[in-house]
Amino acid sequence: MPTLASMTSEPPALEAAFFRRSVVEVARELIGVRLTVGKVGGIIVEVEAYDRADPASHAFRGPTAGNASMFGPPGRAYVYRSYGVHWCLNLVCGPEPGAAALIRALEPTDGIEIMAARRGTTDLRKLCAGPGRLCQALAITRAEHDGLPLDRPPFALSGAGRGAVVATGPRIGISKGVETPWRFGLARSPFLSRPF
Repeated sequence: MPTLASMTSEPPALEAAFFRRSVVEVARELIGVRLTVGKVGGIIVEVEAYDRADPASHAFRGPTAGNASMFGPPGRAYVYRSYGVHWCLNLVCGPEPGAAALIRALEPTDGIEIMAARRGTTDLRKLCAGPGRLCQALAITRAEHDGLPLDRPPFALSGAGRGAVVATGPRIGISKGVETPWRFGLARSPFLSRPF
């Protein structure tokens, strides 16, 4: 029978080995994982997978100065700017270089007041729904976070998403590889960037 201490203890942190697998497998298992950056964050509810053979991936044409973190070791952050406006957080994955999971949405749980001030809204559903909003809420930038290990501060990832009911569908906002069903989300979550 579990004790009170065992029921309230912190879930185990994800280690670098978690990310040394297929990006599709990792992306699916990230649903339900707790992600914090400093004192803010929440539960991952939406992720998209991208690998080197995927024409929608930044790694498809090979390494560049801009995508260098995607070709580094798994278990690191890859941060890029989308449409010259929004930062996007990816978690580098895979047994081979060039794969990453884009974090599209969180259910806010930690530092909600800080995130609300950064985003200029108190609507919980709008704090971290979409990769740009998420990075603004968590204050993620390329200069500060690109290439950093995910198993050390300011990042913390903990818990396992196993047991979560995961919805699957095509990715959003891309023009190549549109039919690839590599978008994963917590089924019926009100915090998704877009319903499945």
